[in-house]
Amino acid sequence: MPLADTLYSLTLSAPMLLCLVLVIALVESLALVGLLVPGVVLITTVASLAGHQDIALVWLVGAAFLGAILGDSISFTLGYRHHKQVTKRWPLSQHPEWLARGTRFFERYGISSVFIGRFVGPVRPIIPLVAGMMHMPPRTFAWANISSAALWAPAYVLPGYLLGRTWQHHLDIPPGLEAALLILAAIMVVLAVVFSWGRHQVTRHGRLYRALAGSIRRLPLLRRPWLAMSHSGEVPLASMLLLIISLGTLSGWTLLVIAHDGPLEMDLLVQRLFAWLHSDLGYSIGNIFARIGDTYGIIALTLPWALWLLVRKRVDALLHWCGGFAGIALLNTVGKGLFGRARPDTPDYLTGSFSYPSAHTSTAVVLLGLAAAFIAAELPRQKRFWAYWIALALTLPMALSRLVVGVHWFSDLVGGALLGMVVCALTLLHWQQQPRPSLRPCPWWLLSIASLVLVSARVGFLPPV
Repeated sequence: MPLADTLYSLTLSAPMLLCLVLVIALVESLALVGLLVPGVVLITTVASLAGHQDIALVWLVGAAFLGAILGDSISFTLGYRHHKQVTKRWPLSQHPEWLARGTRFFERYGISSVFIGRFVGPVRPIIPLVAGMMHMPPRTFAWANISSAALWAPAYVLPGYLLGRTWQHHLDIPPGLEAALLILAAIMVVLAVVFSWGRHQVTRHGRLYRALAGSIRRLPLLRRPWLAMSHSGEVPLASMLLLIISLGTLSGWTLLVIAHDGPLEMDLLVQRLFAWLHSDLGYSIGNIFARIGDTYGIIALTLPWALWLLVRKRVDALLHWCGGFAGIALLNTVGKGLFGRARPDTPDYLTGSFSYPSAHTSTAVVLLGLAAAFIAAELPRQKRFWAYWIALALTLPMALSRLVVGVHWFSDLVGGALLGMVVCALTLLHWQQQPRPSLRPCPWWLLSIASLVLVSARVGFLPPV
């Protein structure tokens, strides 16, 4: 089925798509809520689907225009009439710095801040609320609101709409590969939601954490275990949920894999997609990642950091890292031997090695996942998500390179990633049992350069293993 036909079968009617554009534009402009919603991604996606359905552009822009005006108007009204109550409620009660940032922006640009702020991501959902709290004249706000929305709506809708109208002509995708693209796109959306919003909710300042803590403290049987787990200052709810979800998903995924005699249908679709994308340059890059992620490569990457931990006498951190690597190496060896799944292609250096789970993927998840957790603990709360996003951005190429060189099925990567998350969760749960001193100061620039030099030497001079 062609990609356009696939999208037609998945999308809603034209009126529903217009309503979605209006709601997304409203929510992204709404006070504070817009900070938590990936509005650009959502509105680009919906506009692209609308482009496939040949919905008139004027209606689409009009829906975004109306939603943007309504969102800012509601925010302005809340600030104008209920500013005292708003500041005492979540999320402003937990994030007063958001209001301070919006106030500074308003004081700097005055009346123009409403117009300018719509195009500045970090303050867009805050400025209308601040304008209302500062009792900006409603008529002045209305003019700034309408004029800025008139420019904002086409700027946000047009890229997705044009993509939807033209990508079938420019992407000559072979029949049958649309499902693989949709699977990969869905995975990216889930990861975006988990890392942008979900993880914050299970930390001490998240609503889910506070709601769960409030419920447990009212139950005598659970209160004592909850307090016992909070010796480090915070119950490691994120690590506990990561362990439960990844272990459960790994079990179900492994049962699905071993129930099939050979690759899954999904594996064949993704294999065809990467065969279609094959190039000599991509294959060379994939082989470089293969060497970075093997035993020698991991030693080269971690050796400077291990030596620094020894010099700093932080044996506790070093032992947790070593325990994580030893655990994932053991589980990979046992898993490959137990399931005995054949590889799509077996180069000479992998003779006798099996496919499930992907050791490169699982080891990269453990290495970068633990690094992200340790680094995030040293960062301000508002910036911690960057550590996890950078770790994710570095892990994905490592995993996908196994498909590029053709030595793994897609399901092997999923199993390896889940296994790596299980080991990360277990390691972090043990680490978080008690308060730990800070790892700062850390010469991370020097250590990073040393790792880069060693891993470059490994890639250039040592054969793959």
